[in-house]
Amino acid sequence: MEVNGRTVLVCNCEGTMPLDGAKLAKACGASNPATLATQLCRAELDRFVSALESPTAGSPTKPITVACTQEASLFTDQAQDSAQHSPPGAPLTFVNIRERAGWSVEADDAHPKIAALIAEATLAVAPISSIELKSEGVALIYGRDEQAIEAARQLMDKLDITVLLTRPDAVIPPRTAEFPILKGTIVKATGHLGKFEVEVDDYAAPLPSSRQSLTFGPSRRGAKSTCDIILDLTGGTPLFPAHGKRDGYLRPDPGNPAEVQKAIFQFADLVGEFDKPRYVDYRAELCAHSRNKKTGCTRCLDVCPTGAITSDRDHVAIDPFVCAGCGSCAAVCPTGAATYALPRPEPLLERLRTLLLTYHEAGGSDAVVLVHDAEHGDPLIDLAARFGPGLPARVIPFQVNSITQLGIEALAAPFAFGASELRILAPAKPREDLTPLARNLGLAETILSGLGFGSGRASLMESDDPDRFAADLYAMPRRKGADPTNFLPMGDKKGLSRLVLRKLQSVAPEPIPVLPLAMGAPFGTLDIDAEGCTLCLACVSTCPTGALTDNADRPMLSFTEDACVQCGLCKNTCPENVIKLHPQLNFTDTARSPILVKQEEPCHCIRCNKPFGTKASIDRIAAKLSGSHWMFDNKAIIDRIYMCGDCRVIAQSEATLDPYAGPERPKTITTEDYKH
Repeated sequence: MEVNGRTVLVCNCEGTMPLDGAKLAKACGASNPATLATQLCRAELDRFVSALESPTAGSPTKPITVACTQEASLFTDQAQDSAQHSPPGAPLTFVNIRERAGWSVEADDAHPKIAALIAEATLAVAPISSIELKSEGVALIYGRDEQAIEAARQLMDKLDITVLLTRPDAVIPPRTAEFPILKGTIVKATGHLGKFEVEVDDYAAPLPSSRQSLTFGPSRRGAKSTCDIILDLTGGTPLFPAHGKRDGYLRPDPGNPAEVQKAIFQFADLVGEFDKPRYVDYRAELCAHSRNKKTGCTRCLDVCPTGAITSDRDHVAIDPFVCAGCGSCAAVCPTGAATYALPRPEPLLERLRTLLLTYHEAGGSDAVVLVHDAEHGDPLIDLAARFGPGLPARVIPFQVNSITQLGIEALAAPFAFGASELRILAPAKPREDLTPLARNLGLAETILSGLGFGSGRASLMESDDPDRFAADLYAMPRRKGADPTNFLPMGDKKGLSRLVLRKLQSVAPEPIPVLPLAMGAPFGTLDIDAEGCTLCLACVSTCPTGALTDNADRPMLSFTEDACVQCGLCKNTCPENVIKLHPQLNFTDTARSPILVKQEEPCHCIRCNKPFGTKASIDRIAAKLSGSHWMFDNKAIIDRIYMCGDCRVIAQSEATLDPYAGPERPKTITTEDYKH
């Protein structure tokens, strides 16, 4: 059948899935009937080959989607073989409908879900930018004893090895010096695959006369060296935060021989050029970290597990070589300065839109979106399908690169598209810090509850047991979702958040106009004491999003709530301390337009009539200075306060009196005065 301009080949996997071709074609909105295969990867492989061939000579075929992932390698090889004997074949993609839908006790009712999965698979995949890591095999093995030396012997033919032993105790000298063996303790390590730098204390080389055990010469501190890869067999404190995410750094448990041997095999392969995805796109001009040495937003700095994000004056710097792709920074960034790129928010929400709208149009109801990653979620779903009841027909799996990449826009969008529940699948012992995700889930729950959806709609599901996992899904009570609203997810991350939340409010059971939020939320207004504001406009110059604006023609301060991200820079900068943050979600149109906070009459120069400053501020300054010092008893000097900068200089140059001359000094009293 044909869906969204692609040829879709569906197989019932030797009859193990109760698929109905007519029902499936109708659910998919296919332009032609669905002819189901029974053994597409074996007896009916010719059907796949026929789809690969051009309809006419030299004419390309339509893109092909095969509803099978188990035999993806077979189909890919067949497509490559076909391309060698004919014009280039069609772009080939795959979708798993078996473990996700067809192998389930509710498979008879799963046609809407299968249609949704197929529709999602037919969407175009955006290209991913990458960076290059290069390793020439310069390796450091860091250990305590002979175990490190033995690992070096296994790797010496493949890598340029140096062994560094920390506080070694009675290590037998090797018979031949096949690679350097040194002593020292790493006190600092930085870098990544292909570019590590270590600083070593207690550094010393062995004496060639070492007999029963290695004896080292004089040691020194602060020795520095570089290498491409590091194998850490010390079992001590890791050299890096979130060490499992540092490319080129392996740290197996030295007490587990199998784990050590596995690490040695992996270590040997870390030579050559490697492409790494650029996980995060960063735009410094949107960053709300700091202005004028005043700190505002530190959300990304607080959540980065690898130390890839550092403060860089007014902005932050993200090292793409250290970034491990958890996406927590993008999930908590309120301005969209950091945006997750695997994929970007727009195509991610477009996948959700396609899934849920197709599901509802095919007759599905009460959809539950199950967000998961490939490393943990896919195996758990497979096990539940192979040895258990599989997924319920209304549970739609949605794979992402990392569950911690989900921002508020991704958590709210399923409900705007008609989902009734959202579950995020995580390991029982998470490898990631889930605190940022938990905060975003808390914010989503506050919004959903405040809009009348009730509590418990969006939550984390931590499980490693496929039986318990499936049982929890089947035990979920059925709750109605909102009527789905169809809108195109367009714009940057910040704009998408506002768009999604407004669409959600429009279909909510209780669409209240303003929803109070807890401190720390990235939405809100400002409570500004207009009486105490002097219109110095320091807040305008520090606001990174343009929420606070002035007027070039007159002293004026305006505020646009939709642009505010509650970073606190204006509050921290205000010299009068008249600004307070007020977190809330304002769904009304007033949030989109500038609201006048304060305006005053400008002070016109008494000499040239040019406006400068505010009249009220200049009057206050003149009143405070008048009579405070003998200098300001002179009206000419007070008048200069009412002049612009240029005229003040001219008036000063024209003055005939010395402005710094004081009153006549008193006559000096001498002894002669006392004689009279």
